[in-house]
Amino acid sequence: MKTLSGKTVVLAVTGSIAAVETVKLAHALRRRGAAVQAVMTEAARGIIHPDALTYATGRPAITRITGLVEHVLYCGEGGEADLLLVAPCTANTIGKIAAGVDDTPVTTFASTALGRGMPVVVVPAMHESIYRHPGVVENLERLRSWGIDLVEPRIEEGKAKIADTDTIVLHVERAVSGRPLAGKRVLITSGACAEPLDDVRVLTTRSTGLMGRALALEAFRLGADVAVVHAGSFPCVRNIRAATAAEMRQAVLSVCRDEGVDVYISAAAISDYAPERHEGKIRGGSPMTIRLNPLPKVIDEVMQTCRPAVTVAFKLGWDEEERARAMLDAGVRMVVLNTPATMGAAEGSFVIMTAGGSRNVTGSKEEVAGAIWSELL
Repeated sequence: MKTLSGKTVVLAVTGSIAAVETVKLAHALRRRGAAVQAVMTEAARGIIHPDALTYATGRPAITRITGLVEHVLYCGEGGEADLLLVAPCTANTIGKIAAGVDDTPVTTFASTALGRGMPVVVVPAMHESIYRHPGVVENLERLRSWGIDLVEPRIEEGKAKIADTDTIVLHVERAVSGRPLAGKRVLITSGACAEPLDDVRVLTTRSTGLMGRALALEAFRLGADVAVVHAGSFPCVRNIRAATAAEMRQAVLSVCRDEGVDVYISAAAISDYAPERHEGKIRGGSPMTIRLNPLPKVIDEVMQTCRPAVTVAFKLGWDEEERARAMLDAGVRMVVLNTPATMGAAEGSFVIMTAGGSRNVTGSKEEVAGAIWSELL
């Protein structure tokens, strides 16, 4: 999905060994539709050759400020760039940006961008001990206070390693989206539940959570504070672990009651039944009967007790339109219908139903998530 179509990103590279990751990052931004212009410090050029970034971006890498005043051309008033991305950003460059020091092409671009008020994303990378230095901590807080989006590093092997490429791209998308969901708290249930039958077997579905992931990441791109209740882990959002329907119910109601929710999306295949639990392992070889006990509908409890401003339900099957309309009448903002064929698939056909009517949407789950959020905004 070309989420960055028509956008120009200045990729500013400083002298961290993580600079070797910027070729991959430039390609990822371009696959999302962005035009990318690389800017490098002298220290960065000692780690990765400018030709590598020229190749990755399709534009000559800027290694010094010339009479063309490149920093103004891209980041000045009316400049060509939509966003400045400093990745990786060393402690040295963080300190210079925080102090307004311009002695490298990257810091000159940063001062120009901050003076213009354009979006700036900074991706720190350094040794963990440097990252904990009180001066660095203060400098990072100062950058945050200026509205700079800081992409937290991965703390591994005593190093504050650069965030993964997908996470950086998501922050870039969020920074240029206009953030129409800024200040909104979004809660999403995603994926399958697994109800234990005995100590080794579970009753579950073929749901993979791809739709929930697409909805959560799109909400993050649009500026929301996103929490997802599921058994997996998505980037850039708060992941709340839940494996069974009972755990999911408890987690959802806890968030709703304790924190409040503006938008609740029930995208998970929450179990309708739980098998009667057997201790140990059921021996094979002979027929047996499994008793299934009905479970409460989580979405009904959310509607009754928490009353989020917007609730979105998912229903499986084209023959569910009558029940979907009843849910709309009961206060659900949107019902999304799909079929079993979409479970686990990267794309599919969906029907988006609201009080104003319904429409068919076919495409990747990213595209469908975009259509759902566009309808809600």
